[in-house]
Amino acid sequence: QVQLVESGGGLVQAGGSLRLSCAASGSIRWLNILGWYRQAPGKQRELVATITYGGSTYYVDSVKGRFTISRDNAKNTVYLQMNSLKPEDTAVYYCNKNAAPFLLWGRGTQVTVSS
Repeated sequence: QVQLVESGGGLVQAGGSLRLSCAASGSIRWLNILGWYRQAPGKQRELVATITYGGSTYYVDSVKGRFTISRDNAKNTVYLQMNSLKPEDTAVYYCNKNAAPFLLWGRGTQVTVSS
């Protein structure tokens, strides 16, 4: 099964930027829609952005205009460019398919935005 490894998180001040990467151990060409999720402490995991194989994107309202999802099928990698970060963006970020059955969840990458 394809394994996912997220990276690129860190501590940043409000208004700052981070670029997250999600590297897959196998080809993502057959995974039509991939997404980034996040889970804040005490909250349920939420889907924040998705991208199809062809590059069509979707964003939850809270990140529209600030986050950009992209994918490089040749490198089996999905990215999330996050700009104008807010303290409420603080969470562990994960990538996976957009719907069940999900791939095995990775460990995620922590994003902490200070005010």
